[in-house]
Amino acid sequence: MTKEKLTKLEKYWILYDVANSAFILLVATIVPIYFNSLAESAGISEVDYLAYWGYAASVATLIVALIGPVLGTMADMNGFKKPIFTICMMIGVLGCAALSFPSSWVIFLAVFVLAKVGFSASLIFYDSMLSDVTEPERMDKVSSYGYAWGYIGSCVPFVISLGIVLGHQTLGISMTVAMGIAFFLNAAWWLLLTLPLLRHYKPVHSMPYREHAVRKAFGTLYHTFREIKSQKHIFLFLLAFFFFIDGVYTIIDMATAFGSALGFDSTMLLLALLLTQIVAFPFALIFGKAAKKYRNDVLIKICIVAYTAIALFAIQLDKPWEFWLLAGCVGMFQGGIQALSRSYFAKIIPPEKSGEYFGLFDICGKGASFMGTALVGLFTQMTGSTNLGISILAAIFVVGLLLFHYAAKQNPVKQ
Repeated sequence: MTKEKLTKLEKYWILYDVANSAFILLVATIVPIYFNSLAESAGISEVDYLAYWGYAASVATLIVALIGPVLGTMADMNGFKKPIFTICMMIGVLGCAALSFPSSWVIFLAVFVLAKVGFSASLIFYDSMLSDVTEPERMDKVSSYGYAWGYIGSCVPFVISLGIVLGHQTLGISMTVAMGIAFFLNAAWWLLLTLPLLRHYKPVHSMPYREHAVRKAFGTLYHTFREIKSQKHIFLFLLAFFFFIDGVYTIIDMATAFGSALGFDSTMLLLALLLTQIVAFPFALIFGKAAKKYRNDVLIKICIVAYTAIALFAIQLDKPWEFWLLAGCVGMFQGGIQALSRSYFAKIIPPEKSGEYFGLFDICGKGASFMGTALVGLFTQMTGSTNLGISILAAIFVVGLLLFHYAAKQNPVKQ
């Protein structure tokens, strides 16, 4: 009989989701709107603004895709995981705080890329900690709790930030100062809520330390690629994950930019995306409980189909109420597909190589979202329509669904 209550270490691990989700909510809401104001003051058109934002997100995730597997391989060596995680986390925190300073849209994008790299790289190690902080039969639950509490917890600094930004005139401060306070507030939230995990986490599954760790990490990575090719269930899952989660993260990264380019009111966009976070909280928990009763792969397929419908609906979106509806629907399936994919992967890989494998997982996940954001930017500029630019995501989800269906058939591990 499995324990029902969360252990202290499980809670501290979940708390990091609450910590870093504040940054990603800021990036999905206030940051694109602020960047839009910087771009407008520099004479950048709405179409180019959306494209440049997509390109910046692509550069950040591409960098992580290149360095992630090597960092993950090093993290599996005894004594490396926590220090590298800490460095990546601090790059993200300091980058978030540094967004307060640039007045040029180009410099602002450069700082954003740095902060996003730190954030995404830290998640490689955070995700790989799942096999250290809990047991295989509890992974679906703990992973779902992480996303769920991350969604609702991130609303705390967001609501405060939103109040400061929207009420800056009442407070007697400029918009620039208000944004600076918001960035510092979220950076502090991120750092402070990470401290319990840093204090109590100790790797359980690791490999012996080897000299020349960086150089040997490349050799280990090569052998891992060969090993994965011989394990069809892992290889095919990563390939499927590359496509369907790419669409999910593209929607997260570009939702506010998309609505802003359509001319929707900034306040409405922020409140609609706050709705996404609130809806995501109970539905992430619901999917976590459902995983006890239904097969994990079936639940993931349901989420992919739902996201395909969301992408198709966005093609004709031109009214505020439709954006509100879209935000609610995204919230229903966002936590489920992220949490169940993470726990699904954690169950099918060797636990002692979790950092190494999750480095590859990050390539196919957050690292892969360079494809979706870049394609949306490209199609938007080619067609001159933001709606048609978003439509490419429907095709990405369909490919991901077909590949995942085949991958699930090859999986020898009961999900």
